[in-house]
Amino acid sequence: MASDGFRSINVDIWEEDVLQESDLVEAYHLDGAEAQQEAEGISQQVRGHLNKGDAPTALSSLLSSPLPYGPSPTLQPAKESILSTLLVLLNSVKSTEISALLKSLDLDQRDTLMKWIYKGLARPELGAGGVLLGWHEKLTEIAGTGCIVRVMTDRRRV
Repeated sequence: MASDGFRSINVDIWEEDVLQESDLVEAYHLDGAEAQQEAEGISQQVRGHLNKGDAPTALSSLLSSPLPYGPSPTLQPAKESILSTLLVLLNSVKSTEISALLKSLDLDQRDTLMKWIYKGLARPELGAGGVLLGWHEKLTEIAGTGCIVRVMTDRRRV
């Protein structure tokens, strides 16, 4: 016969508190409006480099900038601005130039690019899946699968 009082002790009082995302990753240093202004500045700078035909500098400056991360809904407009600028940049590079461009990036820039590629792939309504998959393929060839693992395990989401 089963005892109906086997769980009369509250075991939750001996458990540690639940670990929150905010405990693991510090919050982004700007609020939504400031992040949007910074994103617009980065976008203008990148588009200026693109107008000069300097895609390597444009990509490097975009990926080296402190980009908004975290789940805060106030950061979404800044993230959308950066993503649209990145898509313009990726579409402007010829497929024969992608490998040389990716080789010029450092490890952190490659990881950041992979984060943004995944962010774009998660948005099929943008219609950039083919371009992003092409960049993903080339980036994986150059950076290896370690790049994918680092992006998947990093808690700072763009």
